[in-house]
Amino acid sequence: MTTPAKAFGSSAATSALAPMGILRRDPKEKDIEIEILYCGVCHSDIHQARNEWHNTVYPCVPGHEIVGRVTKVGSQVTKFKVGDLSAVGCMVDSCRTCPSCKSGLEQYCDSWPTFTYNSADKHLGGHTFGGYSTHIVVDESYVLRVPKNLDLAATAPLLCAGITTYSPMRHWKVGPGQKVGIVGLGGLGHMGVKFAKAFGAHVVLFTTSPSKVADGLRLGAHEVVVSTNQEEVMKHYRSFDFILDCVSAQHDVNLYLNLLKLDGTMTLVGAPEHPLPVAAFSLLMPRRKFTGSGIGGIAETQEMLDFCAQHNIVCDIELIPMQKINEAWERLIKQDVRYRFVIDMASLKSV
Repeated sequence: MTTPAKAFGSSAATSALAPMGILRRDPKEKDIEIEILYCGVCHSDIHQARNEWHNTVYPCVPGHEIVGRVTKVGSQVTKFKVGDLSAVGCMVDSCRTCPSCKSGLEQYCDSWPTFTYNSADKHLGGHTFGGYSTHIVVDESYVLRVPKNLDLAATAPLLCAGITTYSPMRHWKVGPGQKVGIVGLGGLGHMGVKFAKAFGAHVVLFTTSPSKVADGLRLGAHEVVVSTNQEEVMKHYRSFDFILDCVSAQHDVNLYLNLLKLDGTMTLVGAPEHPLPVAAFSLLMPRRKFTGSGIGGIAETQEMLDFCAQHNIVCDIELIPMQKINEAWERLIKQDVRYRFVIDMASLKSV
């Protein structure tokens, strides 16, 4: 059985987002139904809806930074009850049997996870639809609890921008006594600064925008370097334990690799469209690591939300109605947001 839902989506790569109707499955034994209260806007939404990754299935309903309230639960659900605050991130299922899934790394599922939108729908056929909609139905194993002390709207982007920056810092054990660089101050970078400071590191932000220096300091960076100033950049030569590269545009990664000390690590979480050239000696001398990282698994994402509650960390957001989503996308492309758009989904009810 299915239930209709209101949504905003695109019908083709060149189409603006517009109202559309979709179907959600009725909750099965282990499912919960969530009324979506807020949905963050990720640049991935634009890439996918406009087929920039060349794999989009239409119609496409984006959205994978979802915060809501439980409205129905299946007969075997044990983790949630009606009325609970809940959240859904970038994935809604995985194979559950591969080594990655069994070790709590569902995001690296050998068969690929079922993403919140534009993945094959195992239940209804077709493909999955995301959070630009009135409600969603998800297996409870892939749903997160939202701590009550967090601002709900500002929590939504934690489900992607938050966990994407938290996970690599936890994996490479960022902590007190370390010097950590954050490259780029946007949706990802501003969370990188907040987490690195909360972990106790000395935080240096690199930005191409002099206008963002004051904001970087406000967010918690101990130092802010305008990366077009070569002299200022090279003052940090061979001094970093860890650098988080949050830039999705083409840029010179060797500039930052050369700032790592012996056995230092630089992790890329941005997703540039074209390959980034890496000079051999940027890695060979002195024995540096250039790595990548995706989102986190379900357990780690819950850990991140609980950490945010403990340290009062949320995203800096601009709240918009659904009716302004196309305008918001164009502003996002121009980097005209500090630092994440979030849709107030109550606005969808009047569409």
